[in-house]
Amino acid sequence: PGIRDCLLSRGLGDVYKRQIKMNTPFPFSAIVGQDNMKLALVLTAIDPKIGGVLVFGDRGTGKSTAIRAFADLLPPIKVVTGCPVNSEHHIDVPDWVDTASKKTHRINTPVVDLPLGISSDRITGALDIEYALIEGKKRFQTGLLAKANRGYLYIDEVNLLEDHLVDLLLDVAQSGENVVEREGLSIRHASQFILIGSGNPEEGELRPQLLDRFGLSVEVLTPDTVDERIEVIKRRDDYDSNPDEYAKSWDKENKKLRTKIQRAKKNLYSVSVDTSILECCAKICIELGSDGLRGELTLVRTARALAALNGKKSVDIGQVRKIAPMALSHRLRRDPLDDAGSGTRVERSVEKIIG
Repeated sequence: PGIRDCLLSRGLGDVYKRQIKMNTPFPFSAIVGQDNMKLALVLTAIDPKIGGVLVFGDRGTGKSTAIRAFADLLPPIKVVTGCPVNSEHHIDVPDWVDTASKKTHRINTPVVDLPLGISSDRITGALDIEYALIEGKKRFQTGLLAKANRGYLYIDEVNLLEDHLVDLLLDVAQSGENVVEREGLSIRHASQFILIGSGNPEEGELRPQLLDRFGLSVEVLTPDTVDERIEVIKRRDDYDSNPDEYAKSWDKENKKLRTKIQRAKKNLYSVSVDTSILECCAKICIELGSDGLRGELTLVRTARALAALNGKKSVDIGQVRKIAPMALSHRLRRDPLDDAGSGTRVERSVEKIIG
């Protein structure tokens, strides 16, 4: 409102309107192709326990566009009014917060961007220097980890993230808590978020420790048909000419998908998983030689979320077959004697086990 009033008072209403249009995200439902990427994002919305999504692929294939558009599909969350860490209940508000009220309200699920050049203080939070100088008192200024609590943390070009920031994120992602011990401050607050990363593998590899924190991994390729490329150009051109109107024209499709996600989320744990399915998941992971048990857990959770999305009462082999590459391909050890891609290796093992 302050920006709006300032612009309007100076006769710059058109500038304000253009700025609003620039901030209108491209509709998620209007994205052409890239079905695996869209499916992976939708499944994490249904079951956040799946973990994050890693989207690797060619430049200019709509990775960032899809992830930012995805925010429009997420349901609102209830938060305590005035709580900087998005606490759902008053009992969860950290004891150092003095701005929380007794009321609650709903906000859009947070989707927070983490820029590459950011400092660690900006991520974790630090001493509010301005307040300390003016008031002579210490106060904690929250960072991006507080804003991302109960939401999504998005890192574009995640493979270029500095090592010390990777270590920081790994600690918080594992514990679900942000701890700040510096400048005379001793602060703790919940920071449970779903990590979404995108990048181009040609620009560098991702550290194995961080790679393992992503529940799903998908590869995005440049469209290879003329018709698909033409459709991408048309839709993007229509959006650029009038973002608001174009977004409105896809509201109905977005609303359908949003309703479908909410229904699947509600019915998620009514979907049964037979012992034969668990046995199948375990055999696939053993065949692939994946370390630990995260592979099986992610495979089962993702298959259940897909079954709920499709309105099924139980998980079947078809769901396991469909999501196995995105759940397991980034968990494989390199095999110097096998030059096939990791996705191909997963599909080969699934065929061997399932038939």
